[in-house]
Amino acid sequence: MADGSSMAISFAPPRRIVRHGSMHRLMRHRSTVALLMCSPLFLLIAGLVVYPAIYAIYLSMLNKNMTEFVGLHNFAFLLKRDTFRLVIFQSCLFAVSAVVLKAFIGFVLAHLMHNIPSGRQRIWRGLLLVPWVIPLALSTLCWWWLFDPSYSAFNYALNVFGFPSVAWLGEAWPARLCMIAVNVWFGTPFFMIMYLAALKSVPEQLYEAAAIDGAGAIQKMLFVTLPMMRNIISITVLFSLIVTFANFDIVRILTNGGPESKTHVFATYAFQVGIQSGNIPLGASVSLFMFPLLAVFAFFVLRNVNRRTKEIAA
Repeated sequence: MADGSSMAISFAPPRRIVRHGSMHRLMRHRSTVALLMCSPLFLLIAGLVVYPAIYAIYLSMLNKNMTEFVGLHNFAFLLKRDTFRLVIFQSCLFAVSAVVLKAFIGFVLAHLMHNIPSGRQRIWRGLLLVPWVIPLALSTLCWWWLFDPSYSAFNYALNVFGFPSVAWLGEAWPARLCMIAVNVWFGTPFFMIMYLAALKSVPEQLYEAAAIDGAGAIQKMLFVTLPMMRNIISITVLFSLIVTFANFDIVRILTNGGPESKTHVFATYAFQVGIQSGNIPLGASVSLFMFPLLAVFAFFVLRNVNRRTKEIAA
């Protein structure tokens, strides 16, 4: 029996050793496949974002004729101009005020939408998304007609009730408020839909536990809703702040920087200086002026988001 079993073992067919090529082994790694599939996107970002940004930095350090390297001279020159200091004030006022209002109104609308039954919620959600879906240039033209000094619908309504007409776009502060209002009207649906998605991801068990502990509506919002939405709020505010600082359409169509260059923001002033006046290096300097501050702000916001994500995962 021992000899028979040993003979059976000795005559067992050997296993076939299949050797895969190096390319096959490389493709088995998910990270490699993901990198290859994302490579067209990386090339697109490099060609349309990274290269223009680096080239803009290079342009901002040249003289007007783009024949001599002047370093940070263009930035120092801008800071000496009263018009540019007014542009900084106007841009910060426009961006910060609009983002705060969009975040607040979007938060309120998201809570109202969250409490509507799901059947009706689709209808209201679609209606409230209309301002964000319409092209900004087209909707801003409609707002320009509403603010027009000769055919203003707002002034017509004021006159009907016995109030005098208002030069909505002819004076500095009314024009600034009009620009902020149009930006809030356009951007609030984005905040609403982001906050609504975050609200739907909050577990109902947390609200039930808070209710058992005697928490009211305000306490639930402060100690349950806001902590669970902090990451979404931070990322949404960061994204909207960057986009609002770079806004061009609203200011260009409504006021074109007037009256007396008191409503210019970085984008419109960079267009006027760089394209219309022919000083491309100075225009590039204007467009890049807020980049360091926004980059630092984005770094700290994203770092806090990553830290909170790790704390939740742990």
